Amino acid sequence: MTLPSSTTALPTGSFRRQLVVLTACVTAFAMLLLTVVLQLILADLSRSNVDRVLEDRADAVVSSAISATTGQELVVPAAALDVGVVVYDELGQPVVGLPTRGLRSAYDELGRVRSTRYDDPNKSFRLVAEPFTTTTGVRGVVVVSERLAPYEEAERYALIVSLVTGLLATAAAASLAAWVSSRALRPVATLTSTAADWSEHDLSRRFGLGPPTNEITALAAVLDTLLDKVSAAIRGEQRLTSELAHELRTPLTAVLGAADLSLMQDDLSPQARENLEEVAACARRMSTTITTMLDLARSESAMLDAASCELTEVVAEVVEAVPAGDVRIEVELPDQRIGAPHAIVHRALAPVVENAVRFARSRVRISSDTSHPSFVLVTVDDDGPGVSSGVDDIFVPGATSSGGSGAGLGLAIARRMARSIGGDVELAQPQDPTRFVIWLPRA
Repeated sequence: MTLPSSTTALPTGSFRRQLVVLTACVTAFAMLLLTVVLQLILADLSRSNVDRVLEDRADAVVSSAISATTGQELVVPAAALDVGVVVYDELGQPVVGLPTRGLRSAYDELGRVRSTRYDDPNKSFRLVAEPFTTTTGVRGVVVVSERLAPYEEAERYALIVSLVTGLLATAAAASLAAWVSSRALRPVATLTSTAADWSEHDLSRRFGLGPPTNEITALAAVLDTLLDKVSAAIRGEQRLTSELAHELRTPLTAVLGAADLSLMQDDLSPQARENLEEVAACARRMSTTITTMLDLARSESAMLDAASCELTEVVAEVVEAVPAGDVRIEVELPDQRIGAPHAIVHRALAPVVENAVRFARSRVRISSDTSHPSFVLVTVDDDGPGVSSGVDDIFVPGATSSGGSGAGLGLAIARRMARSIGGDVELAQPQDPTRFVIWLPRA
């Protein structure tokens, strides 16, 4: 079940959701792009650091070899050697040192170069070959390797930190966008829901925030203008309804009086009496409809004085007035006062009950739900064939079912009566059973 339109806040979640999702997507894209750029920079820095380390180690070995070589034989101190360092002579033969396991062929190939050269024989190591010449003219090549695992691990840690930071930044941006949009849109939602409530119950009220100075005051000015137009339209409708009802009441009273007087004659034929009774019944039904229209117009124009009534008494009158025939009407209602005039509540309930009795096969049940803090929900169930057309169509003035009778004003007037006191009438279940719910304000 939904709240009546006059008490339901207008939805703002859709725009807020779009704003939050857009903010989260933009932030996530920005953080992803930043992560990619950062990884590229870190990869370049790591490669530069590896090359710098290789060059420094090679330079250290070359310096030691130049210092230790005093003749025509290449000498490299053992202290200058490290794991993965090999020194070759000018013929490309290893002089001293052990290559990294599994990289012998790569070492031997680099041992014959004549200029500095880098090589990546696999994903785990990077090599550099640096030729040199001692002061005595002896030539050689030093080949040095460096493990890449520590640098790659640092890059992985940086990637993890970047991803976690991106997720936290995205969540923070989305939360901030939700908070900011909620605070920014709250006045707009308040203005909109208040304007909707006023348009239903208090056509004379306006926001009156003065000349527009920002978006909120501009919206208030627009809503004031709309309320003026709504008020004028509703006032015109009320005047037209009242005038039409007054114009119809006089000739209808004459028709009803003439029919009743004719029925008092004793010499009427059965067929004539039946016809006159049908005319009188239709006239009384039309009179009730006109009276309802007048009460509705007067109640909305006068804004309804404070009044209350007992729900069980109103329902008892409605049930007594409805020609049930073979339909059994079950009433299960607690004692509950309604914050509206007796006549208005009666005319909000009567068309719904009459409609249920008209279409029911054998049973109509009237019950209530008093759990809502502001409304009493009167439920009318029937075991009829149900509503096959659109839910909202049955509340359109003039709309009738294929098997129904009447002018099609009953449910439309019932809804307008209920809404005039802040409630509503809705079709909660179209069949099995057909269920109408009348929202009535608590006293």
